[in-house]
Amino acid sequence: MTQNLPDTRGVLTPNRPLDGLTWLRVGGPADWLFQPADPEDLASFLAQLEPDVPVFPIGVGSNLIVRDGGIRGVVIRLGRAFNGIAVEGDTVTAGAAALDAHVARRAADAGLDLTFLRTIPGSIGGAVRMNAGCYGSYVADHLIEAVAVTRDGQQVTLGPDDLRFAYRHSELPADWVLTEARFRAGKGDPDALHAKMADQLAKRDETQPTKDRSAGSTFRNPAGFSSTGRADDTHELKAWSLIDAAGLRGHSWGGAQMSEKHPNFLLNTGGATAAELEELGELVRRRVMEESGLDLQWEVIRVGDPLPEDAPAD
Repeated sequence: MTQNLPDTRGVLTPNRPLDGLTWLRVGGPADWLFQPADPEDLASFLAQLEPDVPVFPIGVGSNLIVRDGGIRGVVIRLGRAFNGIAVEGDTVTAGAAALDAHVARRAADAGLDLTFLRTIPGSIGGAVRMNAGCYGSYVADHLIEAVAVTRDGQQVTLGPDDLRFAYRHSELPADWVLTEARFRAGKGDPDALHAKMADQLAKRDETQPTKDRSAGSTFRNPAGFSSTGRADDTHELKAWSLIDAAGLRGHSWGGAQMSEKHPNFLLNTGGATAAELEELGELVRRRVMEESGLDLQWEVIRVGDPLPEDAPAD
């Protein structure tokens, strides 16, 4: 990628490896990594960027496989200027780079219940984009509005109806960059809210491979959710149980493995390539289809280009 890019007050790095920016520690380089100085810098950069240059925003890479050939175009990653958290009345406003866990804790300090965010890995921008949820609560249940910068540099404010939330999904365009979100939360006793989150963390650590290198749940649960993204426990099917029934708990492919502890977690056991992770995931999908007739859909986002078939892997 050789074209000139707009001037910026932020940091613009060419040919930036992305493996260190994802939880799975895989992936080739981005043509450019842009870390804007503030929302105005982001808007100015996008407004001046040639329209044919692809843009892909990333958060902390907790739900992401970047393929081994990397990402063409500009990857945008927000930093400290976008991680503020403010509480006023029964609302919490958080920058898109604020960690979900930090928002939950800050809200609890103020006696506001956003405890469902505590065990969700990642940042607020990703949580809004994916309608993240846990313990029967979803972003869709609490979001008042979100602010985004469009691909052509315009700042827009979006309500839940604009985002059209569904299970693990919103209609936000892939090249729009979320910068802030405002939530409404119910009130609670701060000590009780912190105790509730401690209990949630303990239960998560008992059932999920939190010490291993993963990207969270690999596949969406195939049924049992309404169009608003709320769970219907009476009809829910669990992806992990379908994978387990297909005999793939602990199954490995190169350096990739389906967790022994929770078979819907895809792990990099050390030295896995993005191709190996994706190939194992596709093997799981085929085997589950053969065994149950159900088509598992990826929850982990996969982006970028594979290596050419004749390119040697590192």
